[in-house]
Amino acid sequence: MSRARPAEADSRRHRAVTRKADRTAIVHRAVRVTTASCAGFYPFVYGADQPVPALYALFGPVALGMLSPIPGSGRQRAAVMLRALPVGLVLVALGTVLAVDTWAAVLGMLVVGFALAFAAVAGPRPAGAAPGLQLFYILACFPPYAPDTLGSRLAGLTLGVLLLAACEVFLLPAAPAVSYRESLTEAVATAGRAAAAAAAGESGDSADRLRETGRRLRLSRLPPAERPAGAGRSARALAQAGSAARRLLDQLAQLRATPPADRDAEADAASADMLARVAAHCASTAQALRTGRPPPRSAAPALDRAIQRFQALRVARAARPPGTAPPVPALRRQAEVLGTAESARILQTAVRVGLDGRRTAPIQPHALFWYADARTPYLWWRRLAGHMTLRSVLFQDAIRTALGLGAARLIAGSLDLSHGFWVLLAVLTLGRTTAGATWTAVRSALIGTLVGAVAAGTLLLVVGRHTDAYAAVLAPAMLAAFALGPLFGIAWAQALFTLVVSAAFAQIAPASWQLAEERILDVVTGSAIGLLCGLLAWPAGARREVRRTVSDLLQSCGPLITGTVRVLLATPPGTAPAPPTFPVVHRLRLAEAAYFQLRSEPGDASADPMDWHAALITANHVLLGAHWLPRFDLPPTGIPPDAAAWARTTAEQLARATDRIAALCAEENREPGPPAPVAYHPPPGVRAFAPLPMLIDLEQWLSSLAAQLTHIESSVPPGK
Repeated sequence: MSRARPAEADSRRHRAVTRKADRTAIVHRAVRVTTASCAGFYPFVYGADQPVPALYALFGPVALGMLSPIPGSGRQRAAVMLRALPVGLVLVALGTVLAVDTWAAVLGMLVVGFALAFAAVAGPRPAGAAPGLQLFYILACFPPYAPDTLGSRLAGLTLGVLLLAACEVFLLPAAPAVSYRESLTEAVATAGRAAAAAAAGESGDSADRLRETGRRLRLSRLPPAERPAGAGRSARALAQAGSAARRLLDQLAQLRATPPADRDAEADAASADMLARVAAHCASTAQALRTGRPPPRSAAPALDRAIQRFQALRVARAARPPGTAPPVPALRRQAEVLGTAESARILQTAVRVGLDGRRTAPIQPHALFWYADARTPYLWWRRLAGHMTLRSVLFQDAIRTALGLGAARLIAGSLDLSHGFWVLLAVLTLGRTTAGATWTAVRSALIGTLVGAVAAGTLLLVVGRHTDAYAAVLAPAMLAAFALGPLFGIAWAQALFTLVVSAAFAQIAPASWQLAEERILDVVTGSAIGLLCGLLAWPAGARREVRRTVSDLLQSCGPLITGTVRVLLATPPGTAPAPPTFPVVHRLRLAEAAYFQLRSEPGDASADPMDWHAALITANHVLLGAHWLPRFDLPPTGIPPDAAAWARTTAEQLARATDRIAALCAEENREPGPPAPVAYHPPPGVRAFAPLPMLIDLEQWLSSLAAQLTHIESSVPPGK
């Protein structure tokens, strides 16, 4: 207890500091957006008497500053905004032209809505800018049809976005977060120190600390702006480097936690030499990450030759007579050391590709580095095509958004609603990935809008046409809306934003208290459309899709397990074709996307005890084994017959287990009763043939898979 209390206190202090930092960031953002909006709005209204560019100068910063959760530091957000500006200008021009007809505007909304929502496949930054870009088209596609005002609209939008970008850089700018490269550098350096300590027989970092260092590289624990989520070579390679670093740290933690029981001086010396090479390899990789210059190409072949010599030594010693062969624990430790060396090699190769970023010759293993020699357009097409399926939650979200916005534009145009863009704004801002979350947001929004409409109607009724009063109210109302809304919830945001739009439109054109009434009608209409879309289009969010995609993923793992064992048992060696890994890789990508969305949705995680993340880890483990195990030639004698029979039987049992667990994942509940452990039996007469190094590696892989599958099956909730 004495140890737990300080840890709990530290955790509480960390959460308090985080909450304070979040509140400060929200207030700073409100100041920036308010300053940029007012700096563009007031000069156009009161200096140039140009209401059209004033409206776009006002809503440009609001769209990209408040409605768009663009991640990153001030400079990073400003760069995204400047890159989004040309796209926004095109969308305003398109909306202005298509406003001539309701159906033309609706069709344009469907296309624009889907394209911008589907941009989430390109990473957090395009996904963050998408809602603001949606609003640019929405503003322009409503009557009056006035193509002659296009120049004024573009001028206002350009000024507003430029002012916002300047405020992001110079006015209370958001501090940069720790970059992904810095986090990766720290992880690689930690792995190098751990390998050096293991080589010298020293204690070094604890196993828990090594695993925690690896967990910091999980995408969910990285700032969105720093996640390597793009489809290009650099992003793919750095993401792969992060996975390799996590795997290396876990292997070193396992090596640290389970020293061999039986010592063997010759085996220990060879392992220490290999670990020293791993430490040097990690040190050079960390240095490359610090400087941004790719590591030398000669480093990976040098380590590969050392791995080959190490494996040859294992095979030669294992072939000695039984009395002089190394003990099984020593062979197991050597297998673990060999795994760390291979992970370090993959890590540095991925870092070299990520820092170089140029197209290269094919890199082995090609199954892992298939993208290194591919053209960039092909990489992007593969990313887009991979998510062009109803099993992709990103595709589902894009369809839901497009249909909701298209229906809202059709209804607003058909009913000739005044300020109809508020209907689409409600759909855009209140839509969620689950029907329950959408209803919660709609309910709070309606309450807030009603309160705000009463306040705005009172203001319009009392002040009348005294525009100077509205000018005085606008800036503090914006600051309050943009600061208090994110802090206290949707109801506050809608109430204060209703007051903001009323004060703004009252300065552009004469307005009465009926403007607040129209605001209520539009928000109610938009809320109803958004709620209907939430009920009809994938109302359960990502939960059902996680079940489907994980089920498909586990089903694809079974053939890869049996195929890998078939390659190892082939007689003569090397005659069996390698099983394809693409089905597992493709389905793993879809399952990861669904899992990440599931964890972003509100709700109690304990309501679904299924350990979906364990299924993703298991699929990764299968992929690594399919690459790792056939890396060396078998001895001429091959695997003993009894060991081959055991391996073949065990692989088939695990393949059947993956099919059974896949079926359980696809169902809402399994049959009542405790789950049976996955069938796994140690190889018979292990002392008779265990000295064969490859069999040691295979046995560890299969036993680990059995334990992981047993854990997954045990987490499936029992039937009711």
